[in-house]
Amino acid sequence: MGHLLMVESWVGSMSTLLPAGIKDTGHRFSFLTRDLAHYLRPGTPTPHPLLAADNVFTAETNDEATLLPYVRKLHEVFGFDGVLTSCDYYLPTVAAIAADLGLPGAGRTAVADACDKYRTRQLCHAAGVAGPAFEIAQDWDEIVGAAAILGYPLVVKPVDLCGGMFVRRVENETELRAAVDRIAGFPVNARGQRRSPRVLLEECVDGPEFSVETVTVGGRTTVIGVTDKQLAGEPAFIEAGHMFPAALSDTETAAVVELAVAAVAALGLDATVAHTEIKLGARGPRLIEVNPRPAGNRITELIRRVTGIDLAATYAEVAAGGVPDLTPRPTAVASAAVAFAVPTGTGELTGIDGAAHWAEDPRIVEYTLATLGTRVRPATDNNSYLGHVMVTDTAPGGAGEPARKLIADLRFELAAPGGPA
Repeated sequence: MGHLLMVESWVGSMSTLLPAGIKDTGHRFSFLTRDLAHYLRPGTPTPHPLLAADNVFTAETNDEATLLPYVRKLHEVFGFDGVLTSCDYYLPTVAAIAADLGLPGAGRTAVADACDKYRTRQLCHAAGVAGPAFEIAQDWDEIVGAAAILGYPLVVKPVDLCGGMFVRRVENETELRAAVDRIAGFPVNARGQRRSPRVLLEECVDGPEFSVETVTVGGRTTVIGVTDKQLAGEPAFIEAGHMFPAALSDTETAAVVELAVAAVAALGLDATVAHTEIKLGARGPRLIEVNPRPAGNRITELIRRVTGIDLAATYAEVAAGGVPDLTPRPTAVASAAVAFAVPTGTGELTGIDGAAHWAEDPRIVEYTLATLGTRVRPATDNNSYLGHVMVTDTAPGGAGEPARKLIADLRFELAAPGGPA
């Protein structure tokens, strides 16, 4: 049984799934955070799963220069066997700690490159991994010049945020200016880290989006499967749902998988679970981004219900230096899907209609709904859902449409100044 150090966490589902995965592997963990109160806000589980840690340490996790010596002293006392996080903003920090302590983990440079969308583009392009044309810029004149090179429509995004934050499709210079100003107005991320002022501009790739879930150990990448993605909220790119496995032909699956494996290799990622996003455009698959951690938005639960493979537990086992068993197990489930309620209105949530039968519906394996009194605004990224529903089916590809319909049939009542969400 190993002792893992968890450095920060998301406050959503992975803050529950990862502690449970660590426990299921027979390991234990200590939790390190700059602000424990961040995880104990209203609406979080009680008691919070992160508090199942053997120890809770407090230190400034945003200052690597002071953090590394502090963790060295902890390591002398507690003898950690691995280090991990579920929060994208601390993946480079975890890689730095692993390198400093000589613990298992993906290389420090590889993780930093994967977490920088521009460096990912550069390295994957150099390795021949197909992706959209791209430019990087900072000053407005440079941005306008980059847009002229790419042509409209194009996609504008920050290089160092996640969850779809401030990612926008723009059709002209007016929309470009508004998108750039929104990014510039968010100079510090939600964890108090100062952001890069650079803006990434990309060719717009039209077509369905997928993610490939992989595990790389000892330089060998195992593909767990391909997940589809439903998007909403144009000109934003909000994840409205997922289905595993994706309903693709064998040829399409092979092309998407090949590109994802090539991207992981181009970045030099090893000893990690990765979630690689790809669009299947008119000219074939094109890389969107590589995330060196398990997928969010309940995708790991879809995979577990279909294959029996728990990627949160796998992530913990890899962090401890183990070689996980990735053999699929019979589950009697051929398809699993999740759909999210994406708000479009503004106001206070006063009622939800359409879910009264959900508890008795045998297709539904889990669901959540926002509490009445929640302040609602139109979603601009993946952080503002009003709930979700997860459905399983014994037929391949059978879960997606029922999940989407269940969400579509919901009606959210909002008090003024909004209307129906």
